[in-house]
Amino acid sequence: MGFVGILVVFGMVFGGFLISGGKMHIILEAAPDELMVIGGAALGAYILGNPLKTIKMGFKLAIKALTAKGPQKADYLELLQLMFQLFQVFRKEGPQGVEKHIENPEQSEIFKAYPGFMKNHHAVHFLCDTMKITLSAELSPYDVDDLLGNDIKAIHSEEHQAQHAVQSVADGFPGLGIVAAVLGIIKTMAHLTEGVEKIGALVASALVGTMLGVFGAYGMIGPTATKMAADIEAEGRYLEAIRQAMVALQRGAPPLVCVEYARRSVMPEERPSFEEMDGATKNIKKAA
Repeated sequence: MGFVGILVVFGMVFGGFLISGGKMHIILEAAPDELMVIGGAALGAYILGNPLKTIKMGFKLAIKALTAKGPQKADYLELLQLMFQLFQVFRKEGPQGVEKHIENPEQSEIFKAYPGFMKNHHAVHFLCDTMKITLSAELSPYDVDDLLGNDIKAIHSEEHQAQHAVQSVADGFPGLGIVAAVLGIIKTMAHLTEGVEKIGALVASALVGTMLGVFGAYGMIGPTATKMAADIEAEGRYLEAIRQAMVALQRGAPPLVCVEYARRSVMPEERPSFEEMDGATKNIKKAA
């Protein structure tokens, strides 16, 4: 929906400008120079104020915010099926039966049956690494809960740094628009003897800088940063579902109860119904 939002923003802002009698050629002529000042300064400040990994992650999360959706009901249903099947193997065959799957999930027939989950590298490592440590060390349910909670916090912390960096760019855009406008006025001062028409054109170009700064901040970059934050929270809820299932497994709960703990942690609009989950797990039982 990101690009739909961009089209709406551009259509309403510049469509309204044209309907009211505005001339787009004034903006189009001034925009390249003004954007070089504003965008170049914003990019430089972004690079100056952040480490390389944060810069890269900021671009990655921004692209994702514009192109991808967060986990949907189908994604959660797939996750519940995967965990149920994995926990079934663990219950029937013990640690040795499940070890071959979690050591090489890319080669596992169980994991390969759930391609949507395999695309989420955070989730793959989150689940597999947790099962590895629970198989190799005696941990209480409280230990597993703390372990996974700390992991989610660490993942969120890194991603939120990138989101805050992009938000800082949005916050600085109006100020940089003013810088571009002031430079335009300075340029105008050198042409005061050239007539009203020339001065008017130069002032209009300068004001385009202010407009682009405010428009970029509140119409483009700011909403993108907001969507990035929403995506981070959505991914966190996906990991939280795994956490709830793993803690239940460590308590000794049967597989169906483990995935029910996970299902109940999902927000209602994304949560598969009990009937949907029950039907999905029954199919796995029949296949087994």
